[in-house]
Amino acid sequence: MTALPGFTATADHALPLHAVTANGFAAWSAQQSVTLQAWLKAQGFTAAAGTVALLPGGEGLAGAVLGVADANDPFAYAHAPYALPVGDWRIADALNADAVAALQFGWGLGSYRYTRYRDSARAPARLAIDLDEDIAAQIAACFRVRDLINTPTEHMGPDEMEAVVREISIAHGADLDVLTGDDLLTHNFPAIHAVGRASHREPRLIVLHWGGNTDESRARPHIVIVGKGVCFDTGGLDIKAAAGMRNMKKDMGGAAHAIALAELIMARKLPVRITLLVPAVENAIGPNAYRPGEVIATRKGISVEIDNTDAEGRIVLCDALAYAAEQSPQLILDFATLTGAARIALGPDLPALFSNDDALANEWLAAGTRQSDPLWRMPLHRPYMRYLSSGIADLANASSSTMAGCITAALYLDRFVPAEQPWAHLDVYSWNDSDRPGRPAGGEAQALRSCYAMLKARHV
Repeated sequence: MTALPGFTATADHALPLHAVTANGFAAWSAQQSVTLQAWLKAQGFTAAAGTVALLPGGEGLAGAVLGVADANDPFAYAHAPYALPVGDWRIADALNADAVAALQFGWGLGSYRYTRYRDSARAPARLAIDLDEDIAAQIAACFRVRDLINTPTEHMGPDEMEAVVREISIAHGADLDVLTGDDLLTHNFPAIHAVGRASHREPRLIVLHWGGNTDESRARPHIVIVGKGVCFDTGGLDIKAAAGMRNMKKDMGGAAHAIALAELIMARKLPVRITLLVPAVENAIGPNAYRPGEVIATRKGISVEIDNTDAEGRIVLCDALAYAAEQSPQLILDFATLTGAARIALGPDLPALFSNDDALANEWLAAGTRQSDPLWRMPLHRPYMRYLSSGIADLANASSSTMAGCITAALYLDRFVPAEQPWAHLDVYSWNDSDRPGRPAGGEAQALRSCYAMLKARHV
């Protein structure tokens, strides 16, 4: 694994760092020298969340105090890498195991900067610690999501996305198959082809298989991970307004999550078999763009009337989900930047979880709480299927109502998953609108760590 920024295994010259909560500050301060107490009081330092106080020494700095809100919350430490001066730091006080894990996660996530097109203004401060390998792999997975989403479509179209997955497959000994262009029609993926056919970059379905090369491994649980890979979304002929189109490089955020989760599972060698499915397209405008009012075929044989070409994510996902279900896996997980309605309902930080399996949903929700990586369950209220009715096809791709938009989108996907097949769909925003410690503006991994924790609890 590539070394992560913000960490070092060498503590020889590291300065002491005290992580203190506001509630515990008085007790901690009482144990310090009178001089140090006076120094902190002169600065008005109270260990409020997100603050830092530097401690003077005979040769410059003697250490620092980090104000944290909740010692077990990763983001309580996320300001440290750029609030502290460049250099090496070590935690000076004993922390329990949960707090040590939170510290590592928070420091790692807070150290990220996207540097493909310009260098960071400065390096992060480094934490001197024996970094847990599992935590390091999860941080790297979050970085993978952020890097993929932050990369403009010019350099992250369907072909570049294929190249990323190919590189990952080679690194982990996985098998890779890709259906491109008209081969999608030949192999019965007409909906994926319909959305992507207008782009100068051919649509494709990227298929990765891992973990089933021996008789023993073929007996392992099979998980199919699906990610919406719309590398740019103009809205199609139902074109988006400029403000709505501005950040549509992030419309492959679902694919970024799926790719990173698959890579994380392979890197940590979880005892499962996985299939990764990424329908990668651009929803472009051209002479052969799919049109409102058309009826398109799907792999499952369900005919779909196009009510809105900007509801394209569910179109590419329905073919991939139908193919996933054909393999009769133990579990199907899909990730997608599917609806603005989910953001209206839950805001940018809470992905909307839909599932036909209560046990699966509850396990993921519980993992989200444990990992400080939350999500929120929304209902698959099937009476709302009436909003997707069509006069000429089996269903429409968009709702006839402005209400319950994220629910109707999930219900559309539900039509392509057998009722007995355990399935969870996550509607993610995949984005930070502004900078916060550990959450820099731009692409973001959401409920990825909690999904991995849920899978690990199930299968390890």
